[in-house]
Amino acid sequence: MIGEDLILDFFNQFGPFALALLSFTEAIIQPIPPDLMFLPMAYDERDSVAMLLWLWFIVTFASVLGAVVGHALGKRYGTKLLDRFGKPQHRERLEYLFHRYGVWGMFIAAVSPLPYKVFGWIAGASDMKLRPFILAGIFGRGLRFGLEALLIYLYGEAAMDAVSWLLDHEIVMAVVLITILGLAVWWFNAKKPTSQGTP
Repeated sequence: MIGEDLILDFFNQFGPFALALLSFTEAIIQPIPPDLMFLPMAYDERDSVAMLLWLWFIVTFASVLGAVVGHALGKRYGTKLLDRFGKPQHRERLEYLFHRYGVWGMFIAAVSPLPYKVFGWIAGASDMKLRPFILAGIFGRGLRFGLEALLIYLYGEAAMDAVSWLLDHEIVMAVVLITILGLAVWWFNAKKPTSQGTP
């Protein structure tokens, strides 16, 4: 991404505060994932469990807090934007999916390469309740960043290389994951009438 290194170099001057700010804003609107700052910071502090836990708490808490803001923005403006750039029936379909699978959808978005911010906005537009939204974010983001910190603590540079490779290919992984999720939803919906057919 153009300017990504420049932005990260600027943020890196401010330490954990910058990590919190990057994580917070990424969960609302900006495209730079906090992993790109969190991973090098975690690597530098891999000999201190207390500092690793502190960085993990910062990146997780700030990300979930940003998602809450995204949820609020989605609740206020999301319906208008979806209707403006899409069709009402598409919005209604998304709302139905979030009412039915919202918690799992948010958990998967939080822990995977799927765009967390987009799911947050849609969750707000779909009027998803805030408590399960926050819980899904805490568990999902906590698991994602916690696994990264644990791998770096255990395997050092090898883990850095592996996680960096995954981040470099996250768009492809997101497309594959969305396709799998779409097929899973279609399969469950297709199975539903047959399971209710016989008394």
